[in-house]
Amino acid sequence: MTPLLTLAAVTKRYRQGTTVVTALDGVSMTVAAGERAVVHGPSGSGKTTLLNLLLGWETADEGTVEGLLAAPDWAAMAVIPQRLGLLEHLTVLDNVSLPGRVTRLVTAPKDLLGELGLDHVADRFPAEISLGEQQRTACARALVSGPRVLLADEPTSHQDDASAGLLLAQFRLAAGAGSAVVIASHDARLWSDADRRWAMSGGRLHDAT
Repeated sequence: MTPLLTLAAVTKRYRQGTTVVTALDGVSMTVAAGERAVVHGPSGSGKTTLLNLLLGWETADEGTVEGLLAAPDWAAMAVIPQRLGLLEHLTVLDNVSLPGRVTRLVTAPKDLLGELGLDHVADRFPAEISLGEQQRTACARALVSGPRVLLADEPTSHQDDASAGLLLAQFRLAAGAGSAVVIASHDARLWSDADRRWAMSGGRLHDAT
């Protein structure tokens, strides 16, 4: 399988007043096309920092980040952030259709909404639907373009088992179509369904596959 993301001995530090905090400490990982990888760990362990480096939103203090996102092709990647980032003045359907302004959509937005149990809220605004429905809307927006790389930060945190199952099915489909899917989560449902598993603690990453 073709590696799409590679981190080699990556360290990231932050300064908090007079204290230097090491968020990532010598982290190395490789994710290939068609893989579903889950980074599991408690809050504050470094998971979100890891995703930010893979996205190119932050830079490493030491080590290298290579692959598709080292020189980003923004139309080829998608992210599901914890804060969701839905546009409040757009309907659910329009939010999911939004990536079509910059890239080709591989799935009809209405079809994807139906697969995620959102067809009945397609014409509503984000403030008019539940937090779980908002989260699935953000997931649909990320999936609709068939990105080569999909990065997700706690994408099932507001989902019951049935709704989480709908998302897991879509992540499997994305990987089956060749996407590299990287999920940061402490949700055991995602952990058990992954192809690759890493445990993160204190900024260190351990292969648990």
